[in-house]
Order: sequence, then structure tokens, then C-alpha cells
Amino acid sequence: MQNIIFDMGNVLINHDPVHFVEREGIADATDRELLLNIIFRAEGWAKLDSGEMVEAELESQVLPALPARLHAAAHRLIFAWERPIEAIPGMEALIQECKGRGLGVYLLSNASLRQPEYWKDVPCSRFFDGAVVSACERCVKPDPEIYRRLLDRYGLEAGECVFVDDVQANVDGAVAAGMCGIRFEGSAEKLREALFS
Repeated sequence: MQNIIFDMGNVLINHDPVHFVEREGIADATDRELLLNIIFRAEGWAKLDSGEMVEAELESQVLPALPARLHAAAHRLIFAWERPIEAIPGMEALIQECKGRGLGVYLLSNASLRQPEYWKDVPCSRFFDGAVVSACERCVKPDPEIYRRLLDRYGLEAGECVFVDDVQANVDGAVAAGMCGIRFEGSAEKLREALFS
């Protein structure tokens, strides 16, 4: 193992749409479910990750489907879902340890074109040697092409890389590309054990 490649959402930072909607203080359960369905569970959200759409286009589709009382919350959920950034406990220290062990650390994330705007505010981002973001590539995990691009861009050998993601299909994609794969289940300590014990 020479390099570790991390997913971002639910590995480095919290990405829980139910929590994001609750954080907006939406009291009515029907309103909460409407926001989840119209924003996060609809095709448009996936198109942000694939680079087929930007947030302003998604908002123009979403607002007409929502009552006016939810427009401000919808805007924040589309343009600032990550605020405030909630780091997964223990991951910053683990990644710092990886760097201390001389390992390369890379990001491979399904995320929108906005990702570079907030990536610098993710506490562990300063340790990373490189990043590939799906929207910038117009290619999403688990498409084999996105793993190949990461390897080629940074001159990495697949057999020297471990890939960490919370979605099994994405882990399987990395394994198919020749990497070792670990599914992250929320515990930095368990991941540390899997990597170094």
C-alpha cells in the first residue's frame, strides 16, 4: 500500500440529506419529505454530480414545485448543504497519520462543480495530494473511467492503492480497476485497523 484514495461524503464529511433538512428547522414532516424528494432524491441532484447541471439550473427546476414558504430553505439546501461542514470524527487524525507514514492521500468524489469552493474548508483537505471530482470529469463512480483518470492523472499504480468509500458499488468499481477496496461504515478507528493492523 502506497496510496489511499478517499471518498468525501459520509467518509470525510457528513452527507445526510435528512439531517440537512432537519437542520433547516422545517417543523412539518410533509414539508421535510417534500424537500427531500424534490431536491435530493430527484434526478437533478445526480445531474449535479455528473456535471450535466449546475445548482442554479437545479433551483430553477425545484422552486416551481415547492410552496413559496420553502423557497429559502430549498436555496440553502441546494447552494450550501455543506454549511456548516461536519467532519466525520477521527478522520482528520487518521489522514494525518497516513501522511506521517509516507502514504499518498487522494480524493475521488461524486460531487458537483461547487466542490472546489468548499473543499479547502474540509479540515483534512490540507493533507491531500490530489483530487478528482466527478462533475469536473463528467463521469461518476462507479464508472471504470473515473478510477482510470485518477490513476493516470497522478501516476498511481492500481495495485498500490486502497480505495475507501461508504457505497459498496463504488468500492466494487475500485476493485475492478485493480485497487484494494474498503467500505467505510462510519468508524475511523475501524478503518485504521483495516488499513494498518
